[in-house]
Amino acid sequence: MSATEVAFAPVSDDPAGAVTEAPRFLRRLLRKPIAVACLAYLAVVVGVAIVAPFVLPDVAGEQAGDLLAVRQGPSWNHLLGTDTLGRDVLDRLLVGSRVTMVGVAEALFVVLALGVPLGLAAGFFGGRVDRVVGWLADLAFSMPAIIIILVVLSVFPQSMLAGMVTLGVLAAPGLMRVVRSATLPVREELYIAAARVSGLSRTYIIGRHVLPRIAGAVIVQASLLSAAALLVQSGLAFLNLLVAPPAPSWGGMIADAATAIVLQPWLIWPPGVAIALTILAFGLLGDAVRDATTERWSAPVRRKKQRRAPSAASAAVRETTHAQALLSIDGLTVAFPSPAGRIRVIEDVSFQIGAGETVGLVGESGCGKTVTAMAILGLVPGNGEIEAGRVVFDSRELVGLAERELSRVRGKEIALISQEPMISLNPVFRIGWQLAEAVQRHHGVSRRAARARARELLRQVRLPQPEIVARRYPHQLSGGMAQRVAIARALAGEPRLLIADEPTTALDVTVQAEILDLLRELQREQKMAILLVTHDWGVVADICDRAVVMYAGQIVERAASLPIFRQPLHPYTEALLASNPQHAPEDRLLPTIPGMVPKPGVWPTGCHFHPRCTYATAACRQRPILLEQPAADRETRCIHYDRLLATR
Repeated sequence: MSATEVAFAPVSDDPAGAVTEAPRFLRRLLRKPIAVACLAYLAVVVGVAIVAPFVLPDVAGEQAGDLLAVRQGPSWNHLLGTDTLGRDVLDRLLVGSRVTMVGVAEALFVVLALGVPLGLAAGFFGGRVDRVVGWLADLAFSMPAIIIILVVLSVFPQSMLAGMVTLGVLAAPGLMRVVRSATLPVREELYIAAARVSGLSRTYIIGRHVLPRIAGAVIVQASLLSAAALLVQSGLAFLNLLVAPPAPSWGGMIADAATAIVLQPWLIWPPGVAIALTILAFGLLGDAVRDATTERWSAPVRRKKQRRAPSAASAAVRETTHAQALLSIDGLTVAFPSPAGRIRVIEDVSFQIGAGETVGLVGESGCGKTVTAMAILGLVPGNGEIEAGRVVFDSRELVGLAERELSRVRGKEIALISQEPMISLNPVFRIGWQLAEAVQRHHGVSRRAARARARELLRQVRLPQPEIVARRYPHQLSGGMAQRVAIARALAGEPRLLIADEPTTALDVTVQAEILDLLRELQREQKMAILLVTHDWGVVADICDRAVVMYAGQIVERAASLPIFRQPLHPYTEALLASNPQHAPEDRLLPTIPGMVPKPGVWPTGCHFHPRCTYATAACRQRPILLEQPAADRETRCIHYDRLLATR
């Protein structure tokens, strides 16, 4: 299961699997007290701005105050006192909120209406469109904004609309550049290419696929721009450039208070505090929005030390193999938290790998293979946790190990080859530099020695002209070369265990065979153990000593490779082998497994495979199925394995 599949999986503790969708953006935002407080405050301000002018119509007009009660402090008759003309400060503060908020809304509307479409167009279309939009942005940045606003207001005196629209036009290029930068990586995603291939229009793709991905960045910028617009509006109102007296506004009230600051300092506090709180609310809301859009991926990985007792059916077998194993995984359970509870994405996973042995971890996409592999290194995707179980490497417990200690294991003792080598290589640095960096990190040699070792590693993975390859950037390599470089970097620390996560998936058949031959030779030369994560039975047959079959987060069968091919003892293994195109009869359709792997949180009660199994009976649905040992060195999670034996 990939990190993306895990992060968007439903979350629940119910074994029956009540479906609970991952919380959407608004729900994540509302879980933050600071966001709720900011939204509540801004909602009150907007509500007051709408209602107050209707409730207090005289305040919005030209009615004079009480000249016998000027510059009074707070009292029961005037809760916030009176101003220099005897007018109630609270009434003017409430009514003035409309002028202030309308000005902010006008500027924000113009910024969004110009910045978002132009930024999307520049980032998505690129080329001439990007150059033209960039030129216009540079032109706007070169202009002194405050001078332009003052010139406009000299032509349209005391026009709120003219002043705030001008501010919006001048602020739009900043948002446009943010949107453009956020759009560029999204445009390169494979699903965007798939949408274009399927015939969707570019306008539809931008609106339905690109814009939702960058909405978080747009909302954050909108909150910050709102705070800036409020500050500018208040400043211009302070200079009496936007609102004609005696109409109230927060900036105008500060200007009035400034004339009497010596006689009554209190008058500057109510509008000043209102402006400060509103700006603070906009800023804090932007921070909360940013956190809500990224928390799913930024939550730290936590490991718990509680242990789950291994199932009785297989405990004896495990105890006999722990002593000889280089890596021993026992009862490993990984869960992902959510507001609705916790979901286990892998459950009671146990297997061992001996020194110099190759073990294949087999199953369909979504079975939990990648999560299992990453949990070994303490790198559970997203905010997952190792809930229970043990991971023992060379008699050393890895679960619960401090991050500093784990970093010494990663790369040097246990290395990883990802299924997408281009993503694992930094496009900014040359190949030789990246390999030398890994060598220095693990062996502490000089820079010159590290560069020499990098070239030696490139030769070791059978790359011709290693000196030339070392000077290249990742984008200058083919897929097969990039995979060999990824293997070379994994070998930089001289690991004892190599985890290869689908290392040949993206390669053509010829290159795939070369990579498998290379792994076999490297293993023989360095006596290295390999955990091979794959869904390809041909790869298992070619290179693996033993196979571990996973389905829906559980181990369903374990055995040496040859016995599994000759006599599978679990219906899922049998169905996978029957679906192998290499053994399909030419005169018949390729058999397939009906249905699909259930998502974590909706696993069936009893045997996880029973909805797709042709051997299923009522007993398969009643209770969890434990691993059984029908023969020496063989384990299966099926109560009908005798029926599979009878079919052979």
